[in-house]
Amino acid sequence: MATPHSDTQRGAGNRLHLETSPYLRQHMDNPVDWMGWGSEALEKARREGKPILLSVGYAACHWCHVMAHESFENPAIARLMNGLFVNIKVDREERPDLDHIYQQALALLGQQGGWPLTMFLTPDGHPFWGGTYFPPERRWGRPGFPEVLRTVAQTYADEPEKVGRNVQALARAMDNLAAGQPGDAIRADTLDQVADRLVQEIDPVWGGIGGAPKFPQPGILELLWRAHRRTGRADHAEAVRKSLIRMANGGIYDHLGGGFARYSVDAEWLVPHFEKMLYDNAQLVDLMLSVWQDGRDPLLAARIHETVEWVRREMVAEGGGFAASLDADSEGEEGRFYVWNESEIRRLLPADDADLFCHIYGVTADGNWEGHTILNRMREDGLADPETEGRLARCRHILLAARAGRVRPGWDDKVLADWNGLMIHAMARAATLFDRPEWLQSAAQAFDFVVDAMTTTDGRLWHGWRDGQARHRGTLEDHANMARAALTLHEVTGRPEYLTRVITWLEKVEEYFRDETDGGYFTTAADADDLIRRPRHTHDNAVPAGNGTLVGLFGRLWLITGDDLWRQRADALITAFAGEVGRNFFPLAGFLNGIDQILHGQTVIIIGHMNHSDTEALKQEVQKRSRPNLILIHHTDGRVFSSPQHPAAGKTMVENRPTAYLCQEQHCSAPVTRATDLAALLDG
Repeated sequence: MATPHSDTQRGAGNRLHLETSPYLRQHMDNPVDWMGWGSEALEKARREGKPILLSVGYAACHWCHVMAHESFENPAIARLMNGLFVNIKVDREERPDLDHIYQQALALLGQQGGWPLTMFLTPDGHPFWGGTYFPPERRWGRPGFPEVLRTVAQTYADEPEKVGRNVQALARAMDNLAAGQPGDAIRADTLDQVADRLVQEIDPVWGGIGGAPKFPQPGILELLWRAHRRTGRADHAEAVRKSLIRMANGGIYDHLGGGFARYSVDAEWLVPHFEKMLYDNAQLVDLMLSVWQDGRDPLLAARIHETVEWVRREMVAEGGGFAASLDADSEGEEGRFYVWNESEIRRLLPADDADLFCHIYGVTADGNWEGHTILNRMREDGLADPETEGRLARCRHILLAARAGRVRPGWDDKVLADWNGLMIHAMARAATLFDRPEWLQSAAQAFDFVVDAMTTTDGRLWHGWRDGQARHRGTLEDHANMARAALTLHEVTGRPEYLTRVITWLEKVEEYFRDETDGGYFTTAADADDLIRRPRHTHDNAVPAGNGTLVGLFGRLWLITGDDLWRQRADALITAFAGEVGRNFFPLAGFLNGIDQILHGQTVIIIGHMNHSDTEALKQEVQKRSRPNLILIHHTDGRVFSSPQHPAAGKTMVENRPTAYLCQEQHCSAPVTRATDLAALLDG
C-alpha cells in the first residue's frame, strides 16, 4: 500500500483524487504529478512538448506496490518525473484496452510484459520505449529508475529521429498483428492436433503448463478436457485432473477461506502470488464443474463449494455486483494475512486436533516459506475419510475465525462487467448442478446490478462501476461475457427476458465493434476516441478474448434458437481468424473451444411440467454427464416446443408425460420418456 503523504508532500498537479479506482487512489498522495488518462493529460504533454511516462498497474499487484514505495513516494525521484515527463497513471483493470496496446508494444520491443508496466510515449500517445518494474537504483542487472528517466528524456530531446524510427517500427508491427490471419474453416482433426501438442506441455508431476512461475490457464485445460470428451484420450483427462487436484491441494488455494490465488511462483503450486482475482476463480469454478461431472470427485466438489461461498461472503460489492480482487499485501508484506506459525496453530487448536491439522496441512516449526507456513495438502490426491474431514473442518473454522482478526488485504471493490459475466456464468452453472438456489440468486443479483447500474443510454454496457459511478465505455469482452452469462441464466431458469438481453447486447456488438473490412470484432467501440488504435485479436489474456467467446456464444444461440443467423456469424468470425492457428495456437484456447461448440454441439429438449419427478429424472440424466457442448433446454409452456426455426419445433410430450429429444446437426431423435432411454441416447 502507498504510504499517505501530507498535503505539502502531494504533487501539486496530482489529479488522482478525482478518480474512483482504488488503485489510482492509492497514488493520489504521491509527490508525483499524476494525471488519469484522457484528453487533458495528452493536451498537457503536447502543450509542454514533454514525453509521457505511462505507468499501468492494478490494486492487487505486489510489485506495483513495491515500485510505488521505492520510487513514486520518493520526493527526489518524483521531482525528476515531474520535471521531465507528463505522468499518467492507469488501472489496467479499468482500461484493459490501453493495457493491451502498450503491453503489445513492450512485447514488440523484445521485453517480457507484466505489471507494473512503465512505458514512454510521445505527446500524442505513441510508444517508443518501455519496461516493467525498475528499482530505485541499479540492481539485479536492471538500471535504476532515475537513470532510466534521464536517459529516456535526453534521447527524446536530442535524438528525435531515433524516437521517430521506434514509433514507426512499432506502429507497423502492431498494424500487422491487428490485421490477423484469415483462413479456411477449422476441422475437428485440427482441434485434436492442437490438444496433442498442448498436452506435451503439461508438467507430469505437478500438472499445469511449464515451470515456475506457473499460472492455472483454465482455457488451455478446458481445451484438453474437451479433447478428452471428444476422443476418449485418457492422457488428456489425466493432464486436466492432475492439474486441478494439485492446485486444489496446493498452497495456491486458500484452505481456510476458499478461492485461488492468481498464480504460483514455483512449479509445485506451493507458494502463491497471494492476490485473489475474480476472473481466475470464475474460470476455475467453471472448469472444475465440467471435470466434477465426470466421476463426482469429492475434492473438486469441496473446492467448488468453498470458492463459491468465498465469493458470496467476501466479494460482493455494494448493490450486489461482484468485486474485482483482494490484494496480495497487508501491513506492507506480501502474504502476511494468509501464512501461519506452528505455535499460533497449536495455541488455537486442541492438542490432538493440532497434531492432525499440522500433519495434514504441512505445518512445521521451520515453516515452508520465509519462516512461515503456507497451508497445503500437497502430499494428498484427494480428501480423507469423513470423520477426519469433519475434524479438519472444525479446525479450519477456528483458524478462519482467528484470521478474521488480522489486518485484511486491500479489497478492490470496483465492479467490472466482463469479470462479472465470467462469475455469473460459473455460479449459475454451479447452482444448477449442486441444487443451490441461493447461488443462483447471487448470480442473478449480480446480473441485475450490471444491467441496472452499468447500462448506457443507448443500451450498451459501461466497463466499470464504483462509488456510485459507472465509467469507461464497455469493451467487446464486457458485452460478450455478459451476453454469455445471460444465456446461461436463460438456460437454467427458462426465463425469456434473459434471452432477449443476449440478443440486444449482441446487436450492439454488431453496431459498434464489427470490423467491416477484415471481419471479426474490435475490442473497443467505434466511438472510442482516446486510443492510438483499435485492437482486434483473438488471443486470450487474463480473461478470454471476446472474439473467442463470441464463437461459442453464437454456436449456443444457434443450437437454442435454430436461427441460422448465429451460425453464419460464427462461421464468418472463425474465417476471420482461422489462419492464426497456424501461426501460434497457444493463446487461442477460447477461440478453439468455441469452434468445438460449433462442430459438436448438441441440444436436449425436455418438454415437461416443472417439478414433476419424471422431468427432474430426465434433467438429472443430462446433468450427470460432462458434455461441454451439450445444451439443456427445459420447455414448460404448453405441450408444444414452439421455436419455429428449431429442429424440435412442433415436438410434443408423449402421452402427456415429460419427454426428451436429443438434437444434433439440425435433426432430432425420436422422443424418449424414461431416463434410462435418454441415457442410452446420450451415450450412443
